[in-house]
This record gives sequence, C-alpha cells and structure tokens, in this order.
Amino acid sequence: MKTIPSTDDLRIFLWVARLSSFSRAAEQLQLPRTSISNAIQRLEDRLGARLLQRTTRRVQITREGAELLERAERLLDDLDDIGALFQQGSQLQGRIRADMPLGMAAGVVLPRLPEFLKRHPGLQIDIFSTDRRVDLLSEGFDLVVRAGAVVDESLVSRPLLTLALMNVASPAYVAAHGLPTTLDQLADHWLVNYQPNPASQPAAFEYFDAASGNSVYLPMRHKVTVNNSVAYNAATHAGLGIAQIPASRARVEIAAGLLVSVLPHHPAAPMAARILFPHRRNIPQRVRAFADWIVDITRAEAN
Repeated sequence: MKTIPSTDDLRIFLWVARLSSFSRAAEQLQLPRTSISNAIQRLEDRLGARLLQRTTRRVQITREGAELLERAERLLDDLDDIGALFQQGSQLQGRIRADMPLGMAAGVVLPRLPEFLKRHPGLQIDIFSTDRRVDLLSEGFDLVVRAGAVVDESLVSRPLLTLALMNVASPAYVAAHGLPTTLDQLADHWLVNYQPNPASQPAAFEYFDAASGNSVYLPMRHKVTVNNSVAYNAATHAGLGIAQIPASRARVEIAAGLLVSVLPHHPAAPMAARILFPHRRNIPQRVRAFADWIVDITRAEAN
C-alpha cells in the first residue's frame, strides 16, 4: 500500500501535465504553488520515477509521465463514476471544463445553466468561450463545441445539429454598396472576414455548387477580420460587409429589418456542429450528463 499514490496528487499531476505549468495549475485549482510542487514531489517519490522535467521556462512531461497521464485519466474518471454510482438520484460531483463559441455560451447555454445546476448541485462548471481550435488535453477541457470539420481525428465526436447558412448584410451596407444579384458582382463588394484560427484560408465567399457537389470559395476583399462569432455579428450589423450566418437567426433578423438577404440561391453548404471529447476509454458520467443537456437545449433552440 505504501506505493499507491494519492488520488489528490494524481489530480494535481493531471492539471500540471495538461497545462505544462505549475503556476497555471495552481491558479486553476486555487491552491498555493508550493502545494502543487509538493504533490508532484510526493507522487514521484512514491512511484520512483521522474514525471516532469522542470526548467525556468517550461514544464515538459517525461515518457514515464506520459504513461501515467493516460492511465491516471482513466482511473480518476472511473473513480468519479463509482463515487456517484450509489448516490440517490443524479447527484453528480466534480468539475466540468467546457469551451464553446461565444454566441452559443451567451445566447443559449448560460441563460439556462441555472436549471442544470439545480438538477446537479454537486457540479461546478467552467465555461470558456472561444471560436478557435483548442487542444482538449493540454488545456484541460472535458468537452468543446465546434462547428465545421473535425481537424483532430483522435477526438471523440458527437453530432449536435446541422446548421443551414444564409448570406446576409445590413441595410446600411446595402444602402452604401448596393445589393449583389450575381456571383460576379461580389468582386465589387466587401466581406466580413471570419478567421478564428491563424491558419484559416484567405477571405472568401463560400457557396455550394450543386452541379459539382462541392463548395466553391470566391476570394473577396475585406476591411475587417474577426476571430469570434460575437464580433462577426457586430461587424455585420455595423455594415462592414457580407456575412454567412445560421439560417435560423438570419430569418429572425431579416424579418425584423435588421439584416437583408444576399444571393439567396447561393448559400454555403450546411455546417455540422459537434461536441468533441478527448480520446478516452470512458467519458465521465458528469461530462455525459452535461453533453446530453447541451444537445437537448441546443436542438430545442434551433426548432
């Protein structure tokens, strides 16, 4: 029994390994940095192996540390599930770290989060809002919500919904630049450039070509580039260019006179939204419950 590591020390190790930083782990766990260092030292002493290489600039996981990381994740997830197995009702415990687009977090999830926490008062939810790709393991996320193609095939993907898209512009933009009626006329127009990731392709108007069955990208001029959905919406309403947004929201704003439909016969291909999980043998029960709830409220909002 002497060599069995503490589960608390293992959890601290997971945070340090994921974040590659003692200081960031201490901040996330709200513990003194000395407590983090002591936990790692105890763990290494018990296991008789160096788990992390520390330098003045960075923390790097060793081969032994990488092996422990994979096993410890599975072990702690199983322990969390066992802890909730015989509790009355659905008293899930623990912390969930999720990342999702700004618009979804502010407009869909956070307004209804109190009802989920009322159902599961033992949970703590950390919600981060970005549109960029994140590294689930190194940044310590249990799940992320993203629209578009899955770049990392090692992630576990769960379909959320398919978003039909519409081309729109503000009345102010149309008043200043006119309304294009053909694809050729886009050469004289501006696009709001949405680029959440640095490696994204150049600014282009995307439309689905039924004849070829492929998406076509027409390069367009742009005056502004944004990296999140809230800024994208704001730039569109400010008249800075043409944008492509979910049809469900576009129809509401067009009916209210806030936006104008542009080239309705040339929409972009529908975009799949997914919930992504780190590649693990088992997804913890608390994370599954949160994902189920996100699916329910998101699909209800889209109908």
